[in-house]
Amino acid sequence: MPGTSAQPEAPPPVVSSCLAAAQSQTTLVSKLEALQCHFTWDLEPSKTTFLRLRDMLVDIGTEEGNSWLGHIYNLRGFIQYKLGFTQDAQSFFNKAAEAFRQMRNADDGPWLVVNYGNLAWLHHHLGDQAESEAYLSKVEALMKKHPSPSQDELHAEIYAEKAWTLMKLSTDGELVAGYFQKAIRMQPDMVEWNTSHVLGLASAFKNSNTGVEADVLEKMRVAKEQDPENLYLAVHYLEQRAKKGERVEDETRELAKRVLRNPVSSYSGWKAMQRVYRNYVSHDEAIDLAEEALEHHPDERYLKRCAALTLKWKIFKDRRTQRSMIDRAMIDRAIRLHQEVVTLYPDSSFVKVDLADIYAKSNPAIAEQMYQELLESDLEPADKQLLYNNYARYLKFHQHDQKRSIDYHMKAAAIPHQSYNREHSIKSLERFKYNVRNPMRREIEEFLENLQEP
Repeated sequence: MPGTSAQPEAPPPVVSSCLAAAQSQTTLVSKLEALQCHFTWDLEPSKTTFLRLRDMLVDIGTEEGNSWLGHIYNLRGFIQYKLGFTQDAQSFFNKAAEAFRQMRNADDGPWLVVNYGNLAWLHHHLGDQAESEAYLSKVEALMKKHPSPSQDELHAEIYAEKAWTLMKLSTDGELVAGYFQKAIRMQPDMVEWNTSHVLGLASAFKNSNTGVEADVLEKMRVAKEQDPENLYLAVHYLEQRAKKGERVEDETRELAKRVLRNPVSSYSGWKAMQRVYRNYVSHDEAIDLAEEALEHHPDERYLKRCAALTLKWKIFKDRRTQRSMIDRAMIDRAIRLHQEVVTLYPDSSFVKVDLADIYAKSNPAIAEQMYQELLESDLEPADKQLLYNNYARYLKFHQHDQKRSIDYHMKAAAIPHQSYNREHSIKSLERFKYNVRNPMRREIEEFLENLQEP
């Protein structure tokens, strides 16, 4: 009719249905993004880092009673998802939930918030929106039943798992320490949280010859009193005391007996124990201990790696030792062990570099071939840095090629990744610089002057 405004037509039913579905999907994604879990913690390292972390978590083991077992399974599930193994991911997330139930002796609790969040995201990525929404509902129910102290804070269980996870993937030690401190403040009775917090503080000094600062050492002492059965902490505390000048030989031998009796795990302190023996007892006793452990557990790949490293440390005690002066049987044993370790850790470039280093002492031609293959491979910056540093040492001590050694130390130092290998290359270049007869002296000076900090 004239003068009457036309009413808008209702959209067809199909269009309304599509609009509703799109709105529902948007709401679901916004809820998922608000979750606290591995999928929302910006964990985006390289594939190589994920593979190395997967090896690390496998070596921790799945022994019942490990207070971090649920967290380990959660992280392994996330890693498997990122590597493209979605069925494995779901299996690990389910194992995490069961591990939490057994450890906490309860069917539900705030410790499942991260786990349910992971499962909500996984089912979303698999296209199962109904199951994703079901896990979202479980998270909401848990949050209502176990609210955080305030709107501005997370629950202590979430802070603890986030801290433990970032310890494995982040270089931001202050952030990790902050999360642990918040969790401990809320639940000070959780001994394992304090232990991991203290170990995280100590890890910042792992390449220091003088050890941790006095306040961190005291925190380690208190943590050891509170967590007396934690051998990983006991070994690291022993090492820090040794760095301060204490005589620890007898205590080291006694602690080694306890480590030997425990199930094999990288969390039992094996690698650190071998390091204490090497630095403060003797290389020979370190080798004897490694061989004894392998006799008890001949199929444990982690022990084989530790034994291989122990032999390498003995062989490289003095890089200037001539090949003719080195125990041939020891080198053969080291090569066999390292070859086996390479097959047991196929995704690790580190173990391949270790094997090339050993060959440098016995068969430089094979060493050179291995180094060249590694140099031509596609490595992450941190792996390249380690390779360049080791190859530079090989060129200096075994090929007596000073110029190329300097070139590769420069390559290692130029990679903006803070590490022991970078620091070693910089110190090596500084020594080269002070050699007045070195024709590259000026070039090294200019390089070091223009070197940017990571």
